[in-house]
Amino acid sequence: MRADRGVFGRKLLVCGIHTSWNTVGDGEFFCPDCGGDRNYRRRTGRRRFTLLGIPLVPRGSAGPVVECAACHGHFGMDALDHPTTARFSAMLRDAVHTVALAVLASGGTSSSSVRETAVTTVRAAGLHDCTEDQLTGLIEALAADTGRFVTDAGPYGAALAIELHEALEPLSPHLAPAGRESILLQGARIALADGPYTPAEREVLTTVGTALQLPPSDTTRLLSMARTLSP
Repeated sequence: MRADRGVFGRKLLVCGIHTSWNTVGDGEFFCPDCGGDRNYRRRTGRRRFTLLGIPLVPRGSAGPVVECAACHGHFGMDALDHPTTARFSAMLRDAVHTVALAVLASGGTSSSSVRETAVTTVRAAGLHDCTEDQLTGLIEALAADTGRFVTDAGPYGAALAIELHEALEPLSPHLAPAGRESILLQGARIALADGPYTPAEREVLTTVGTALQLPPSDTTRLLSMARTLSP
Protein backbone atom coordinates (compact mmCIF):
# COMPACT_ATOMS: atom_id res chain seq x y z
CA MET A 1 0.00 0.00 0.00
CA ARG A 2 1.52 3.39 -1.02
CA ALA A 3 0.59 6.98 -0.25
CA ASP A 4 1.67 10.29 -1.88
CA ARG A 5 0.97 13.89 -0.89
CA GLY A 6 -1.69 15.77 -2.78
CA VAL A 7 -1.63 19.45 -3.69
CA PHE A 8 -2.96 20.40 -0.27
CA GLY A 9 -0.44 18.35 1.64
CA ARG A 10 -2.85 15.54 2.52
CA LYS A 11 -1.93 11.89 2.12
CA LEU A 12 -3.66 10.26 -0.82
CA LEU A 13 -4.34 6.55 -0.50
CA VAL A 14 -3.29 5.05 -3.81
CA CYS A 15 -4.70 1.56 -3.30
CA GLY A 16 -6.41 -0.46 -0.61
CA ILE A 17 -9.54 -2.40 0.37
CA HIS A 18 -12.78 -0.55 0.97
CA THR A 19 -15.84 -2.10 2.64
CA SER A 20 -19.33 -0.84 1.84
CA TRP A 21 -21.67 -1.62 4.73
CA ASN A 22 -25.40 -2.28 4.53
CA THR A 23 -27.72 -2.30 7.55
CA VAL A 24 -29.99 -5.36 7.70
CA GLY A 25 -31.39 -5.03 11.23
CA ASP A 26 -31.19 -3.19 14.51
CA GLY A 27 -32.03 -3.47 18.17
CA GLU A 28 -30.57 -3.09 21.64
CA PHE A 29 -27.63 -5.01 23.08
CA PHE A 30 -25.01 -4.90 25.82
CA CYS A 31 -21.97 -3.28 24.24
CA PRO A 32 -18.72 -4.87 25.51
CA ASP A 33 -16.74 -1.67 24.87
CA CYS A 34 -19.26 0.81 26.31
CA GLY A 35 -20.07 -1.51 29.20
CA GLY A 36 -23.80 -0.85 29.04
CA ASP A 37 -26.97 -1.16 27.00
CA ARG A 38 -26.76 0.50 23.59
CA ASN A 39 -28.57 0.48 20.27
CA TYR A 40 -26.94 -1.56 17.52
CA ARG A 41 -27.09 -2.08 13.79
CA ARG A 42 -26.62 -5.53 12.27
CA ARG A 43 -24.58 -4.97 9.14
CA THR A 44 -23.19 -6.91 6.20
CA GLY A 45 -20.65 -5.57 3.74
CA ARG A 46 -18.90 -6.05 0.45
CA ARG A 47 -15.17 -5.55 0.05
CA ARG A 48 -13.64 -4.00 -3.06
CA PHE A 49 -10.10 -3.25 -4.12
CA THR A 50 -9.76 0.50 -4.64
CA LEU A 51 -7.35 2.53 -6.73
CA LEU A 52 -7.14 6.26 -6.07
CA GLY A 53 -10.33 5.95 -4.04
CA ILE A 54 -12.26 4.31 -6.88
CA PRO A 55 -13.72 0.84 -6.07
CA LEU A 56 -12.74 -1.63 -8.78
CA VAL A 57 -12.39 -5.36 -8.13
CA PRO A 58 -14.74 -7.21 -5.72
CA ARG A 59 -12.97 -8.89 -2.84
CA GLY A 60 -15.82 -10.84 -1.26
CA SER A 61 -18.26 -10.18 1.54
CA ALA A 62 -17.76 -8.94 5.10
CA GLY A 63 -19.70 -9.58 8.26
CA PRO A 64 -22.29 -9.90 9.46
CA VAL A 65 -21.23 -7.71 12.37
CA VAL A 66 -22.95 -5.94 15.23
CA GLU A 67 -22.10 -2.22 15.17
CA CYS A 68 -22.65 -0.16 18.32
CA ALA A 69 -24.53 3.05 17.55
CA ALA A 70 -22.61 4.87 20.30
CA CYS A 71 -18.94 3.83 19.98
CA HIS A 72 -19.23 2.37 16.43
CA GLY A 73 -17.29 -0.70 17.49
CA HIS A 74 -17.79 -3.88 15.47
CA PHE A 75 -18.47 -7.20 17.22
CA GLY A 76 -19.32 -10.76 16.24
CA MET A 77 -22.92 -11.88 16.25
CA ASP A 78 -22.31 -13.70 19.54
CA ALA A 79 -22.39 -10.25 21.21
CA LEU A 80 -26.17 -10.50 20.97
CA ASP A 81 -26.11 -13.59 23.18
CA HIS A 82 -25.28 -11.43 26.20
CA PRO A 83 -28.52 -10.11 27.73
CA THR A 84 -29.05 -6.40 28.14
CA THR A 85 -28.95 -5.04 31.67
CA ALA A 86 -32.75 -4.85 31.77
CA ARG A 87 -33.12 -8.40 30.45
CA PHE A 88 -30.51 -9.73 32.86
CA SER A 89 -32.33 -8.15 35.82
CA ALA A 90 -35.60 -9.72 34.70
CA MET A 91 -33.97 -13.14 34.29
CA LEU A 92 -32.49 -12.87 37.80
CA ARG A 93 -35.84 -11.92 39.32
CA ASP A 94 -37.56 -14.82 37.55
CA ALA A 95 -34.86 -17.24 38.70
CA VAL A 96 -35.16 -16.31 42.38
CA HIS A 97 -38.96 -16.34 42.14
CA THR A 98 -38.96 -19.83 40.61
CA VAL A 99 -36.54 -21.19 43.22
CA ALA A 100 -38.66 -19.73 46.03
CA LEU A 101 -41.81 -21.31 44.62
CA ALA A 102 -40.11 -24.67 44.17
CA VAL A 103 -38.78 -24.73 47.73
CA LEU A 104 -42.14 -23.66 49.12
CA ALA A 105 -43.90 -26.39 47.18
CA SER A 106 -41.44 -29.06 48.28
CA GLY A 107 -41.70 -28.20 51.98
CA GLY A 108 -45.26 -26.98 52.12
CA THR A 109 -46.66 -23.54 52.85
CA SER A 110 -47.99 -24.13 56.37
CA SER A 111 -44.99 -22.55 58.14
CA SER A 112 -45.27 -18.78 58.52
CA SER A 113 -41.50 -18.43 58.88
CA VAL A 114 -40.95 -20.20 55.56
CA ARG A 115 -43.54 -18.02 53.83
CA GLU A 116 -42.05 -14.84 55.29
CA THR A 117 -38.53 -15.83 54.29
CA ALA A 118 -39.70 -16.63 50.77
CA VAL A 119 -41.44 -13.27 50.42
CA THR A 120 -38.41 -11.39 51.76
CA THR A 121 -36.14 -13.24 49.31
CA VAL A 122 -38.34 -12.56 46.30
CA ARG A 123 -38.76 -8.89 47.19
CA ALA A 124 -35.00 -8.48 47.58
CA ALA A 125 -34.61 -9.85 44.04
CA GLY A 126 -36.73 -7.00 42.69
CA LEU A 127 -40.36 -8.17 42.90
CA HIS A 128 -41.23 -5.59 45.53
CA ASP A 129 -44.99 -6.20 45.48
CA CYS A 130 -44.73 -9.91 46.23
CA THR A 131 -46.99 -11.20 49.03
CA GLU A 132 -47.50 -14.51 50.81
CA ASP A 133 -50.93 -14.85 49.23
CA GLN A 134 -49.46 -14.42 45.76
CA LEU A 135 -46.87 -17.15 46.31
CA THR A 136 -49.23 -19.67 47.88
CA GLY A 137 -51.96 -18.87 45.37
CA LEU A 138 -49.60 -19.44 42.46
CA ILE A 139 -48.46 -22.78 43.86
CA GLU A 140 -52.07 -23.93 44.31
CA ALA A 141 -53.05 -22.78 40.82
CA LEU A 142 -50.11 -24.48 39.14
CA ALA A 143 -50.63 -27.69 41.07
CA ALA A 144 -54.31 -27.74 40.15
CA ASP A 145 -53.53 -27.00 36.51
CA THR A 146 -50.76 -29.30 35.33
CA GLY A 147 -49.12 -30.62 38.47
CA ARG A 148 -46.09 -28.37 38.18
CA PHE A 149 -44.40 -27.49 41.45
CA VAL A 150 -45.72 -30.72 42.96
CA THR A 151 -42.99 -32.98 44.26
CA ASP A 152 -44.77 -36.32 44.21
CA ALA A 153 -42.88 -39.11 42.52
CA GLY A 154 -43.41 -39.47 38.82
CA PRO A 155 -44.13 -36.88 36.12
CA TYR A 156 -45.00 -34.12 38.62
CA GLY A 157 -41.46 -34.18 40.02
CA ALA A 158 -40.10 -34.15 36.48
CA ALA A 159 -42.24 -31.11 35.65
CA LEU A 160 -40.78 -29.26 38.63
CA ALA A 161 -37.24 -30.04 37.50
CA ILE A 162 -38.05 -28.80 33.98
CA GLU A 163 -39.40 -25.52 35.40
CA LEU A 164 -36.22 -24.93 37.37
CA HIS A 165 -33.97 -25.74 34.42
CA GLU A 166 -35.92 -23.40 32.14
CA ALA A 167 -35.52 -20.51 34.59
CA LEU A 168 -31.92 -21.10 35.65
CA GLU A 169 -29.98 -22.56 32.73
CA PRO A 170 -30.22 -19.50 30.43
CA LEU A 171 -29.05 -17.29 33.30
CA SER A 172 -26.16 -19.41 34.55
CA PRO A 173 -23.57 -18.59 31.82
CA HIS A 174 -23.93 -14.89 32.61
CA LEU A 175 -23.40 -15.25 36.36
CA ALA A 176 -20.09 -15.40 38.18
CA PRO A 177 -19.69 -18.47 40.44
CA ALA A 178 -20.53 -16.34 43.48
CA GLY A 179 -23.79 -15.24 41.85
CA ARG A 180 -24.85 -18.82 41.12
CA GLU A 181 -23.99 -19.84 44.66
CA SER A 182 -26.03 -16.95 46.02
CA ILE A 183 -29.20 -18.17 44.29
CA LEU A 184 -28.77 -21.64 45.75
CA LEU A 185 -28.14 -20.22 49.23
CA GLN A 186 -31.29 -18.11 49.01
CA GLY A 187 -33.31 -21.22 48.32
CA ALA A 188 -31.56 -23.04 51.16
CA ARG A 189 -32.41 -20.29 53.64
CA ILE A 190 -36.08 -20.58 52.73
CA ALA A 191 -36.00 -24.34 53.28
CA LEU A 192 -34.21 -23.97 56.63
CA ALA A 193 -36.56 -21.31 57.98
CA ASP A 194 -38.65 -23.96 59.78
CA GLY A 195 -35.94 -26.51 60.56
CA PRO A 196 -33.64 -29.00 58.80
CA TYR A 197 -34.09 -29.88 55.14
CA THR A 198 -36.74 -32.40 54.31
CA PRO A 199 -35.81 -35.00 51.67
CA ALA A 200 -38.06 -33.20 49.17
CA GLU A 201 -36.42 -29.84 49.88
CA ARG A 202 -32.95 -31.30 49.51
CA GLU A 203 -33.94 -32.90 46.21
CA VAL A 204 -35.25 -29.59 44.88
CA LEU A 205 -32.13 -27.71 46.00
CA THR A 206 -29.94 -30.34 44.36
CA THR A 207 -31.88 -29.74 41.14
CA VAL A 208 -31.29 -26.01 41.57
CA GLY A 209 -27.55 -26.61 41.87
CA THR A 210 -27.54 -28.75 38.72
CA ALA A 211 -29.49 -26.13 36.75
CA LEU A 212 -27.03 -23.48 37.93
CA GLN A 213 -24.17 -25.65 36.60
CA LEU A 214 -22.63 -26.05 40.04
CA PRO A 215 -20.53 -29.17 40.64
CA PRO A 216 -22.32 -31.64 42.96
CA SER A 217 -19.57 -31.20 45.56
CA ASP A 218 -20.16 -27.44 45.60
CA THR A 219 -23.91 -27.93 46.01
CA THR A 220 -23.34 -30.25 48.98
CA ARG A 221 -20.88 -27.80 50.51
CA LEU A 222 -23.24 -24.84 50.11
CA LEU A 223 -26.23 -26.70 51.59
CA SER A 224 -24.11 -27.60 54.62
CA MET A 225 -22.82 -24.04 54.92
CA ALA A 226 -26.37 -22.66 54.83
CA ARG A 227 -27.21 -24.74 57.91
CA THR A 228 -24.43 -23.08 59.89
CA LEU A 229 -25.55 -19.62 58.80
CA SER A 230 -29.23 -20.10 59.62
CA PRO A 231 -30.44 -18.84 63.00
